[in-house]
Amino acid sequence: MFGLIESMFFAYRDFVRDADRILASDKFGRAHHRVLYFVSRRPGLTIAELLEILEITKQSLNRVLNDLLERSYVVTRSGETDRRRRQLYATPQGDALIAEIAAVQSARFEKAFAELGPGARPQAIAFLQAMTDRPDSDAGDMASPEDRSRLASP
Repeated sequence: MFGLIESMFFAYRDFVRDADRILASDKFGRAHHRVLYFVSRRPGLTIAELLEILEITKQSLNRVLNDLLERSYVVTRSGETDRRRRQLYATPQGDALIAEIAAVQSARFEKAFAELGPGARPQAIAFLQAMTDRPDSDAGDMASPEDRSRLASP
């Protein structure tokens, strides 16, 4: 398995390097990316939900979230049903940064899928979901409807 472990390391290194280059221009790091990514993908996400997704402490989140709030990449609003609940929303600036990173990272995936041929995409999704500690988590909900239907079919 050492070859596979090394392949995973190098793939992850290059995948996040794409994001790191873009984030550096805004003086952000990977923690900023993770927070902004999920806030952008799930408008109205609460801080408690974000903490659960990222499996980090509130203290770890506060510094990063405050940076994003102060620089207008994220805004908070009171919940509609419970005014005490703070819901998070990416601003157009935040969504644009996530879209820029996603475009570069998506191009890396598309290149790999083109090299591997038909069926690579659903297999990659299934593999990555199987690698998580909680394969029953909502990570599958983030897949596109097309990807979910491909995963469901034999």
